[in-house]
Amino acid sequence: MTLSPFHLAFPVHDLAAARAFWGETMGCPEGRSSDEWVDFDFYGHQIAAHLSDRAGDAASNPVDGHDVPVPHFGIVLSMAEWHELADRLTAAGTRFAIEPYVRFKGQPGEQATMFFRDPSGNAIEMKAFADRSKLFATE
Repeated sequence: MTLSPFHLAFPVHDLAAARAFWGETMGCPEGRSSDEWVDFDFYGHQIAAHLSDRAGDAASNPVDGHDVPVPHFGIVLSMAEWHELADRLTAAGTRFAIEPYVRFKGQPGEQATMFFRDPSGNAIEMKAFADRSKLFATE
């Protein structure tokens, strides 16, 4: 199955901070933009940062002993890409909501994960599977 790129628009309070974080720290090339929004290439998917005074959320849900921020979005990377990003975020001084680690060890769905927030408080989860075919595994 070929995956189609998704599109996600999310609120940010400062486009310059969004450009610095998404473009420089995360390494997402910038696409179209205006004075009110900026598109980024998020691993082949289109995300759009829109100026708003309603960015971020403080809700969470317990998962594997951690308070997972809700709502959140992210992407499933290869394990090598995930480690490279974790190193880059750490070097950039990113404050993690949940430090990079492997959750559900020895279970179906074992995965590397990390949670952090962009400068507007939007929660992001980046994850990786040793075997991507286990993405939806239940057994």
